[in-house]
Amino acid sequence: MELAAEYVKDEIVERCLQGDAGGYTVLYKRYATSMFNTTLRIVNNKKDAEDVLQEAFTDAFANLQTFNFTSTFGAWLKKIVINKSLNLLRKGKLLVIDPNDTIIEKIPEAEMIDEEHIHLQVAKIKKTMQLLNTGQRTVLTLYLFEGYDHEEISEIMNIAPVTVRSQYMRAKQKLLTLLKNDNDAERA
Repeated sequence: MELAAEYVKDEIVERCLQGDAGGYTVLYKRYATSMFNTTLRIVNNKKDAEDVLQEAFTDAFANLQTFNFTSTFGAWLKKIVINKSLNLLRKGKLLVIDPNDTIIEKIPEAEMIDEEHIHLQVAKIKKTMQLLNTGQRTVLTLYLFEGYDHEEISEIMNIAPVTVRSQYMRAKQKLLTLLKNDNDAERA
């Protein structure tokens, strides 16, 4: 049985490929906010996120003829945004993940955090995520917000899957601890 690639035609992308300059503006307006939020969650700096966004759109538009419609334009653009965000972190040597750091410490039962009882707003979680180190924040963002699985993150970040899992668990543990401590402080 042969599997055929499903092509997702986008009328606006087609217009751009035919030379309609207005189509580029439509694509930018359609995707700019969500792509900015994606890069901001990764690079954790508004100016850097703005730069990544502009570079990503510039590259996407310059290479639009290579877009093969096997995914949506948004999914294709998101890959560009994520790769550019990670490249920025690598260039600044901010993305430091120790591949040997794969052991997750067991929290004693008395200190276990009951995840189901922590009810927080998305804004509070995003704010608290900024306190995580770059590697942890990046893995958590790609997994929770962008929907990538551990193997995909491993490929994107060029690190071992076991390191991704470790970073995810550490980031999740640290995030939950920070959120719990903040909730306890608010109640006091």
